[in-house]
Amino acid sequence: MASNSDKRPIVVKRIKKVVGGGHGGAWKIAYADFVTAMMAFFLLMWLLGSTAKEDLAGISEYFKTPLEISLLGGSSSSESKSMIKGGGQDSTRSKGEVRKGEIKPEKKIEIKNAEELVRQKELEKLKELKAKIEKAIDANQKLQQFKKQILLDITTEGLRIQIVDEKNRPMFRSGSAQLEPYTKDILHEIGTMLNQVPNKVSLSGHTDALPYSSGDKGYSNWELSADRANASRRELILGGIGDEKIVRVVGLSSAVLFDKIDPLNPVNRRISIIVMNKNAEESARNDGGTVEMDATNANAPQPVVSGVAAMLPAAKH
Repeated sequence: MASNSDKRPIVVKRIKKVVGGGHGGAWKIAYADFVTAMMAFFLLMWLLGSTAKEDLAGISEYFKTPLEISLLGGSSSSESKSMIKGGGQDSTRSKGEVRKGEIKPEKKIEIKNAEELVRQKELEKLKELKAKIEKAIDANQKLQQFKKQILLDITTEGLRIQIVDEKNRPMFRSGSAQLEPYTKDILHEIGTMLNQVPNKVSLSGHTDALPYSSGDKGYSNWELSADRANASRRELILGGIGDEKIVRVVGLSSAVLFDKIDPLNPVNRRISIIVMNKNAEESARNDGGTVEMDATNANAPQPVVSGVAAMLPAAKH
C-alpha cells in the first residue's frame, strides 16, 4: 500500500529572467542627443558673440517678418552685409529713409549726458553746503538771534545766501555803507564756510525804493548798493574766503525787490551772496554776456556785454 508521501504533487518552478533596463543601449541615444544640443548651443553663442550689431539687427528683422524679408531679398536688398542677400532697390523703404539701429548715436548726446551728471553732482554739493550753513547758524549763539535775517535757497545760479534788514535791526548804518557789528559776525562766519568749497562767489547789494537824499550830489541808491556790496566783500575776506574766489560785486539799487508789493519794506535792503555753479561762473567771467566775432576780422573777438552789470554806474570808493 502506498504511503501518503507518495501522493504529493510534483511542483515545477520556472524562473523568468528579465534583462535590466540599465543594461540596454537607450541611454546612449539620450546622451548623444544631449551632447549634440550642447554643441549646437555653444556654436550659437559663438556666432552671436562674433556677429556685428548690424547683422544682429538684420536677424531680428528677419524673424519678425521672415516671409516678407525673404521675398524682398533681406533687411536691405542693396546692403552687402545683409544676412539674406538680395539685389535691386529696397522697396520696403522710401528714398533717404533709415531704420532703427542704422544711425549711430552722436557724441553730442554723450556730452549732454555727461554735463547733466556734472550738474546733478554740483547741485548735491550745494545742497550739502546749504545744510551745513544752516547747521552752523543753529550751533552759533551769536548767529541764532539773526536766523530770521539769513535766508538760504537754491536758484538757477547756485546757492543764494541773503542777509536782509529788519525794521529795528538794520545791517548798515542809515544811508551809509558802514556795517553793524553783528553783520560783520555773520559775514565772517559765512566767509569761513565758503572758503571750504571750490565754487566762485558773487555779491550784490540791494536797497529799498526810498530815494537817497543826503550826501554828495549825484550819489544815489545805485552807488550806495554798490558800496555796501563792496564793504561786504571785505568782511568776507576777513572771515577767511580767498579774494580770488569772488568774481563779481555789483550794486542793484531797488531794481530787484525782495518784496515787490511793498517797495519800502526793510527786507528789500539786503546783501545777496551766490555760491555759483559752473554755468553762472562762466557767465560772470564773460561779464554776463557772450563773445561775438567781428565780421571784418574773424581773428579779433569783440566782447558784447549784456546783463545787469553792464547797466550799473561805477561804484564810489
